[in-house]
Amino acid sequence: MTTEAISGLIERVTYHNSENGFCVLRVNVKGHKDLVTVVGNLPMISAGEYVQASGIWIHDRQHGNQFKAEFLKATPPTSLEGIEKYLGSGMIKGIGPVYAKKLVTEFGENVFQIIEDDPKRLREVTGIGQSRANQITKGWADQRIIRDIMLFLHTHKISTARAVRIYKTYGARAIEVITQDPYRLARDIRGIGFVSADTIAQEVGIAKDHIYLEKFLPSGS
Repeated sequence: MTTEAISGLIERVTYHNSENGFCVLRVNVKGHKDLVTVVGNLPMISAGEYVQASGIWIHDRQHGNQFKAEFLKATPPTSLEGIEKYLGSGMIKGIGPVYAKKLVTEFGENVFQIIEDDPKRLREVTGIGQSRANQITKGWADQRIIRDIMLFLHTHKISTARAVRIYKTYGARAIEVITQDPYRLARDIRGIGFVSADTIAQEVGIAKDHIYLEKFLPSGS
């Protein structure tokens, strides 16, 4: 089957499994009259985000045509409607639909920049005190860490499903583990064998005679 690429705004997250990242998304894709069902894996996902996917079209007997994504990349929305939907989704702790509307009304399309660079201004919004502002700031930072990790893994040609398993195993230390000892993946993560770990090691520039490879293999190999 021919691999294709699609992109669009997530209108609805129909299903998301927090353990393995499997998700079913309804996406508004340019050139398609109806919403497209996209299935794939992401550690966290929300309505309002913009998603880029590459994969194949499949036909599910029960649910019809779907786009099965091998790679998925989600980015925060840019439209005011998308921003409000994203913030109101519960993705960032401390913000629900009510505060999402207040934040967008107060800061418009600059709201992400405010949270990132000038979080003290969050208290300009009625009802947001220091405690909630701190919660929002931390929630946003956690999201940024996840995005940075997924970007790193995708850059090194690691599939989204495998990237989710890596993130779930190592959390914020994922990049550190992979760059220092990628052969740990074969020891720690079910479904990633030595061959896959070795391929990842080469992608991140670990030599075949590296000390970690010697540590992974049994003595006498």
